[in-house]
Amino acid sequence: MKHLKSNMASALMTFVDVGKLGSLTSAARAKCLTTGAISQQLLQLENNIGVQLVVRHSRGVTLTEAGQLLHRVASSSFQDIDTALANLQIHTTNTSEIRLKLTPSFAFKWLVPRLEGFHRLFPDIQVQIYAEGALVDHTSHDFDLAIDYGPIPYRDPQAELLMEEELIPVMSPDYLDSHSWLKGKEGQLNDWAKVTLLHDAQPWSGATRHHEWRYWAKANNINLLSDKGHFFNRTDMAMSAAEAGVGIALARRALIQNELSSGRLIAPFTPIHAKAGYFLHSHNDSPAGQSFKKWLRSFTTQSNGVV
Repeated sequence: MKHLKSNMASALMTFVDVGKLGSLTSAARAKCLTTGAISQQLLQLENNIGVQLVVRHSRGVTLTEAGQLLHRVASSSFQDIDTALANLQIHTTNTSEIRLKLTPSFAFKWLVPRLEGFHRLFPDIQVQIYAEGALVDHTSHDFDLAIDYGPIPYRDPQAELLMEEELIPVMSPDYLDSHSWLKGKEGQLNDWAKVTLLHDAQPWSGATRHHEWRYWAKANNINLLSDKGHFFNRTDMAMSAAEAGVGIALARRALIQNELSSGRLIAPFTPIHAKAGYFLHSHNDSPAGQSFKKWLRSFTTQSNGVV
């Protein structure tokens, strides 16, 4: 009986993969098995419960009505099990540890300069920061908390908006002096054709590479060719290029405070709302995570939510 239950669980997992992928071949490839082995597991599952679950055809498989019901219930159950196991691992290993995923730009420019303040408040909580790429995959369960940048409304309604962002063109003092007409905050098309635009080419997944400059130009009723200049996959790289005198970067106000305060960058234009912001994803509810989220929220109470 115990062996039968083990086989049933394995066959159910295979059935879930087949239903998700729609093909025995794709499921076999994903599980590193042969197509025959996958087919045999499905037949055993159907024989054990006495109901046909899939219809095989030349293009793959289609779930029967009974198969759709079982697939929906089994998929949800396995997801709940994965979530429970992840939370158990967190609570049985180190409840004073937080695995945080975020973009390198937000990590370097915003979080790291403030992290000592969190450590003073909670010296026993360890924060492990993973800033691997320009885009954050918040669907994986390899983290406790994640901070992602995205448009408003955001793609995941369960995410919490930490703070809204503003966009502001910035440049070096020398670059502003060499383009003195920018001090008047206006200019004709031929004036803007003489400047080099610096772009964050990946503000979020699916955005066009000149989205932010095009949005800014439209909001300010300025006629410029937004799809020109240099493109970077991280906004902090565009800001560094502006500081080096390469051109004008459309910076995020929350990430540019130190450069503006020190005078390394100049902002002759008024910031505009970006219709985007920083969103918090949570995959566990540990006491350490609650403390960190409360600390993050304390910054959103400041003016305009941009600090």
